[in-house]
Amino acid sequence: MRRNRTRIGKRRRQKRLTWLALAPLAVLVVVAVGWPIYALLTSQRTQSPVTTTRDSSSTPQAQTARIMAHGDLLYHTPLIRSVLQADGSYNFSENFTYVKPWIEQADLAIADFEGTISSDYPLGGYPLFNAPASVVTAIQETGYDVVDLAHNHILDSHLSGLISTVNAFRTAGVDTVGVYAEGNRATAPLTIREVKGIKIAILGYAYGFNGMEGNLTQEEYEAYLSDLNLDKMQAELARAEAEADFTIVMPQMGTEYQLEPTQEQRELYHQMVEWGADLVLGGHPHVVEPAEIMEKDGQRKLIIYSMGNFLSDQRIETMDGETNAQWTERGILLDVTLEKTDGATVIKTAQAHPTWVNKTSKGTYTEEGLENYLYQTYILEDFIDSGQYREQLDPETQQRIDTAYLEMQAHVGLNW
Repeated sequence: MRRNRTRIGKRRRQKRLTWLALAPLAVLVVVAVGWPIYALLTSQRTQSPVTTTRDSSSTPQAQTARIMAHGDLLYHTPLIRSVLQADGSYNFSENFTYVKPWIEQADLAIADFEGTISSDYPLGGYPLFNAPASVVTAIQETGYDVVDLAHNHILDSHLSGLISTVNAFRTAGVDTVGVYAEGNRATAPLTIREVKGIKIAILGYAYGFNGMEGNLTQEEYEAYLSDLNLDKMQAELARAEAEADFTIVMPQMGTEYQLEPTQEQRELYHQMVEWGADLVLGGHPHVVEPAEIMEKDGQRKLIIYSMGNFLSDQRIETMDGETNAQWTERGILLDVTLEKTDGATVIKTAQAHPTWVNKTSKGTYTEEGLENYLYQTYILEDFIDSGQYREQLDPETQQRIDTAYLEMQAHVGLNW
């Protein structure tokens, strides 16, 4: 940063200066560098003390932080094989082309990664999800800070796969929540990210593990996993209340492909707010379920019952017989601004940006004759009428996302 420098004196030809000659110089000194030097020059004329006052009634400055979060990154087999490179590596960056400019605006970006990363097991999607380690590179380079791993597929590559998944993200500098790779849930610190002076706790819980937990001892189950045990959740939320300014909880439960939360979801998510959660971001149904605003202690708390899929191969064309198939290709990017003033942290703004996954043929095929596709998640504000990428779409796709955008806005119902 450059500084302006003011010349406060010049050489004078006279060897002897009278006070009248010094006076203009003293005025210049006061303007340029402040009172103390002027006082030194005039100390023989006056001994009057100089005092300064401050306005003690000034309002504390608010601290703000912008958080973005979304639902499942679900790497089905077609997504994996479609990014296979000629040298045998995988490059998933194309999935995030239109997402990255949004995520880069966040001070804290959170994703739900549903699957595992393990070199000891075959790559694949449903029913056993296991992606290449390079998927972490794409997630990190897009700008994500935290991924939630509390989901029913985290043991798809067994306990060793849980551990290797956490380590893959840690190596890339991305935090994980919802599992404990060291087997130390009872003693592990909470995941708390300090963002622009605001301490944000993030907790994750899963309803179950598809029966794969049968391969664990009870001691391993308790040490490595986070389920919906009420006593443990309440205790951890109490710790978060004491240690952080704001608490996000990411529970995974509900009924797949159902557009409304179950009564069990409603009751438990409300209970989480009573225990100290400020923002509840649900997952598992693979479709979006509505928002709800609760009030507690004079503050508004936000629940999204399900954020839906953010990236997957689930869509109208692949979900034969599913009534709500079109909803599986839709999701939301939750965009929240927190404000901390005088020790209190609240949600200042909240938006749910509708998203949609586009799937188009690459015109190439695998050695087995399977077609490769380009999968890209769209933030629909960029693609609806007047959106910056509108003209890239053919009329059929324009109509499809216009419908998705309008239906999602009405369905989520988030009016903060």
